[in-house]
Amino acid sequence: MTGISLHMAVAGLLATSTPLFICEGASAQTLSDLTQVCAGCHGDQGVPTEKTTPVIWGQNRDYLLNQLNDFKIGHRKNELMSPVADSLSRTDMEELATYYSKQPWPNLQQPAPPADVQVAAHAVLNPLNCRGCHQMHYQGDMVRPRLAGQQDEYLLKTMTDFHTGERMNYIGMHVLMKSVDEAALKPVAAYLASLQIAAHPK
Repeated sequence: MTGISLHMAVAGLLATSTPLFICEGASAQTLSDLTQVCAGCHGDQGVPTEKTTPVIWGQNRDYLLNQLNDFKIGHRKNELMSPVADSLSRTDMEELATYYSKQPWPNLQQPAPPADVQVAAHAVLNPLNCRGCHQMHYQGDMVRPRLAGQQDEYLLKTMTDFHTGERMNYIGMHVLMKSVDEAALKPVAAYLASLQIAAHPK
């Protein structure tokens, strides 16, 4: 699906569901209404429609909540997510974050990269001590996202955006990614995308 058609699909969902412009506090929408809108991009079975769209099924609750809030207040920007988040109440965001955190992480069946790519990935990940924040299996914690098994193109875009300063809602990540040569980010994305976790460690 192209960016234009994806935009139209989401716009159609917004137009046909309960109006999204709600006051802060109680929501006039049901959780089902909200997840129908989310599924337009993130997939109704947890597999996103675009490779640059993140998996949110099974993602850590507080991370999801923080990102929705950042989109809402403008600390993070996206032409599709910003208007959707702007229309959500705090209750909506909490319900969505809780709901998606309890869903099973989908297996995107992204293959392990060749050995030389894995070596190149570790050459970046180990000195930066990425496990110090994202945990031993790259499963994340309460406020940091799971990286293992995430979309490879989304991971690459996110790291690149932090590197260039396009994304600045976490200054620590900008500083870390700025210290890495941009060409070295692709092996990292491929390696992290290939990782599988038997469960979803907390």
